[in-house]
Amino acid sequence: MKLQGETAMADTGNVARPLELLARGANSLQSLFLLATRWYVSWQFLKSGWIKVTSWQSTLELFRDEYHVPLLPPYAAAVTGAFGELFFSTLVILGIGGRIAPLGLFAVNAMAVISYRQVLLAEGFEAALAQHVLWGFMLAMLIVFGSGSIAVDRLIAGKLRSTRAW
Repeated sequence: MKLQGETAMADTGNVARPLELLARGANSLQSLFLLATRWYVSWQFLKSGWIKVTSWQSTLELFRDEYHVPLLPPYAAAVTGAFGELFFSTLVILGIGGRIAPLGLFAVNAMAVISYRQVLLAEGFEAALAQHVLWGFMLAMLIVFGSGSIAVDRLIAGKLRSTRAW
């Protein structure tokens, strides 16, 4: 004869098993999800940096006339912006620099919003601002959770551990 408490515990076990399986399945997808996030968000900035570099004269005009980067003259802001987009994006895609690389790209994203705020914060440009918010959120996620196991950093760390074992 089962006591009432034993029945309740058996029911809890029946509910917990599927939840545990779901959690294990989701956990097994973490590294792929982080990789996809790294690639997607970095691709946005790589494209932008590439356009800046390949259309340098237009880039300089934009930084002179449209983008208002605080504390930097237009030429320095253009060089810094293009470099940040290309450099940090490359690191994030490859998974080099752990949490520092997405932090650098987060700063580039924040500076883009600040320097173009007269447009991004204007009525009718909510979708453009929403893209920057999405990218910022994705980068914040990478800062908090790291690059995952599919990253050059992990490969290097594994090689270092195996050489120390000798």
